[in-house]
Amino acid sequence: WENKENISLEFFLSAIPGLIIEPSDSISLEKLSQGGSYGENIRLQIPVDASLGVHFLNLKYSHVLVANNETPQLPFFHDIAIPITIKQDPSITIRTKMPESIFSNAEFPIEVEVLSKDIDITDVRIKIIPPKDIEFRGETLHSFSKIEKNTPIGITSQIITPINEVNTEYRIPFQIIVTYTDDVGADKEDSQTVSVVLRPRTFMELTTDGGIWIGSFFIAPYVSLGTIIGIPAGAIITLLIRKKQNFSKKRPKKKTH
Repeated sequence: WENKENISLEFFLSAIPGLIIEPSDSISLEKLSQGGSYGENIRLQIPVDASLGVHFLNLKYSHVLVANNETPQLPFFHDIAIPITIKQDPSITIRTKMPESIFSNAEFPIEVEVLSKDIDITDVRIKIIPPKDIEFRGETLHSFSKIEKNTPIGITSQIITPINEVNTEYRIPFQIIVTYTDDVGADKEDSQTVSVVLRPRTFMELTTDGGIWIGSFFIAPYVSLGTIIGIPAGAIITLLIRKKQNFSKKRPKKKTH
């Protein structure tokens, strides 16, 4: 090993139009002593409209070798091509599952699933922003230190609709915001807005967990038959009586002469 002088490394940008190299597109060093080393970080800014696929970053390297650490030799030049693969931004998928329509004075589930298809993401925060007149049973903000690539993370909460009945149906929005840090340390944010119909409640409604609303009375899916009979639900008894009466009517007998 011998000393090197006038060391330079130049980047040629023509291979990737619009590429920006920071802090500079060249590195120079006056002298590198025998057995020494030198390193420097550079940052590549890929243009938004760059074509995807494999590109080559061209470099021209040169130095002057000092023989016996005393006599400079002729400059040495070397061309280097570094392959660079340009990909799309990491894809984060947000899936929200909830009923298409809801009614007042009841609870409904909302499920949110987040999937990172391309990379591991860290410092993940999932925030659910409901309309102002909707309450939540559970947390509206969930945090995860890391979500691995192609590993879905799901959260489930209950939304509580307003007590007051509505006369007409209208749509209400729910916003899902996901913030995270990608594999190069950049902070990113993705969001999704879903809307459901808030409508008047009909006489009989079946809930997603198997419960039944009949008028203003709710029958939970775990309630036994004996408990249901004990509920002062006059509407239920009336329906049963009327149905029985309809089947118990006798046809008039024909008169015989």
